[in-house]
Amino acid sequence: MDFAAFADQALNLVSHIAHAAGSLTDLVQSGTDPAALPPVTAEAIGPQTTGAEDAFSFIQLFLKADVIGKSVMILLIGLSFWSWAIIVEKWLKLRRLDAQADDFEQVFWSGRSLDELYNGIGLKPDHPFAVVFVASMREWRRNFEGTGGVSAALAPSIRDRIDRVMNVTIGRETTQVEKQLGFLATVGATAPFIGLFGTVWGIMNAFRGIAASNDTSLAVVAPGIAEALFATALGLLAAIPAVIAYNRFIAQANQYAGRLEGFADEFSAILSRQLDERAR
Repeated sequence: MDFAAFADQALNLVSHIAHAAGSLTDLVQSGTDPAALPPVTAEAIGPQTTGAEDAFSFIQLFLKADVIGKSVMILLIGLSFWSWAIIVEKWLKLRRLDAQADDFEQVFWSGRSLDELYNGIGLKPDHPFAVVFVASMREWRRNFEGTGGVSAALAPSIRDRIDRVMNVTIGRETTQVEKQLGFLATVGATAPFIGLFGTVWGIMNAFRGIAASNDTSLAVVAPGIAEALFATALGLLAAIPAVIAYNRFIAQANQYAGRLEGFADEFSAILSRQLDERAR
């Protein structure tokens, strides 16, 4: 602290002391007994607080709401928690699927034979790329059981069956990847309107309170309006993350599905080439 600031504070202190002394002198001259004055406590000097702030806390707004208002709030809070559970689960799952796809494609294009790769995966494929590969190889092997080759006349039908198996498997696996994304879309579309319903209901209750008390002061109107706006906030709190996550995840799911279809086309071309070689 510099000297100028210290001097300024000292002058202010002297001014307050002088003002207090003058007030005491006026009090003595007026004949008023100082002992009759109410005592001055630290609480009186400090900042005065009331229950107004607590009355507008989130918990108090919930507790003061009626049954319908509480039901709306509980529903929106439940939708928000469930949406976040799906968001976390889908985020982890899509990251894991991308990593597994990278590893599988690296092994697939490493030069290992298809039979060796199929035997390595076995009967427990754990991600869509492996599932498509195993289903196609199973159909491929089924057509050559007990025979060393195949006639050229049967080659088109075998190729068609393998493609059908691939398409069905891709559709089933893509559906699993996109599972529960519809819930996020539903929450994003309906939560604001559920919150709006709570807002309208809260405003109606506020108007009933005004009519019952015949008082339009802010103390009467504010609690009902705050309750109504709280329902709107909960609706937006549930809807905004759900919409953002849905748009993000559906884009990632479509990208993954396109990648899976690209792998299936390349794998189908490899099988078709080998089928032509065996049909000669």
